[in-house]
Amino acid sequence: MVRGKFELSQLSLVGDRGMITSARIEALKELGGLSWITCLRAPAIAKLAAEDGPLQLSLFDQQDLAEISHPDYPGERLIACRNPILAAERARKREALLAATEAALAPITAAVAGGRLAGADQIGLKTGKVINRYKMAKHFTLDITDTSLTITRRVDQIATEAALDGIYVLRTSVPAATLDAPATVRAYKDLAHVERDFRSIKTDDLDLRPIHHYLPDRVRAHLLICMLACYLTWHLRPALAELTYTDEQRPTRDNPVTPAPRSAGAQRKAGRHTDDTGQPLHSFRGLLEHMATLTRNTITLGHTSFDKITMPTSTQRRAFELIDSPIPLALK
Repeated sequence: MVRGKFELSQLSLVGDRGMITSARIEALKELGGLSWITCLRAPAIAKLAAEDGPLQLSLFDQQDLAEISHPDYPGERLIACRNPILAAERARKREALLAATEAALAPITAAVAGGRLAGADQIGLKTGKVINRYKMAKHFTLDITDTSLTITRRVDQIATEAALDGIYVLRTSVPAATLDAPATVRAYKDLAHVERDFRSIKTDDLDLRPIHHYLPDRVRAHLLICMLACYLTWHLRPALAELTYTDEQRPTRDNPVTPAPRSAGAQRKAGRHTDDTGQPLHSFRGLLEHMATLTRNTITLGHTSFDKITMPTSTQRRAFELIDSPIPLALK
């Protein structure tokens, strides 16, 4: 539909692993003229990393991006990436969840050891309610008898999972002549902007939901207004960047796998919370809330009514200057 409406000869879809699944890729193949960029799920990555698989850790000895292939993905390119910062964060989070699981199980272990809880069935029932609270049950081995409970970590399994920390694999049918490996990674990471806009339109700023309409035309009108507001927000973010923590001079990133660098100006903003003129900075949402304090009031004295606007702050004045629009002092 989109390809026909805009007369596109080739259309590339970029989506996360939950949106562009293997089943949907098969459907895209049948349509023809469509390519895709998505990411493999953890089990598929583990399969590639098997002893005889193409995804070996030695690929990342000198670089953090490598292009591989596998018979399960004929006619497609697989781009393996390793982000050391993401690896460290996943290792930290896993250890925290393992420790939290052990802490949650500690009272049960103590009750069994103290004789206050007995019977394999009762011990197993109590343990089962707790052990997967943090989705870590797969990393523990339980030894339950009528009078004892022993909980040990599956060290080898944890180490196997940890070896893949920070590694993700992109799957694409876009030819290398159209998008090389770094450009493919950048295209996939651009999903972050789309996800931010979806958060804005659904929950943060525009309140797409709940929809308090029932007639189809009104529902469509509500969605259209929210989409127009999202488009306006897309323009306002760069226009008002001076008043927010947005990086106005984002450095180019030579390596698409590494975290995006921040300019010296953005670091100064984050450090002092003011712009170069000393005006306070806001998040984009905070700036909108501040702008909302600029109100127009209708004052009635006897039989006479007139409109008066509140005194704009320096930030509010500057915001209107940045969008090249005067502050409307009177109703039209």
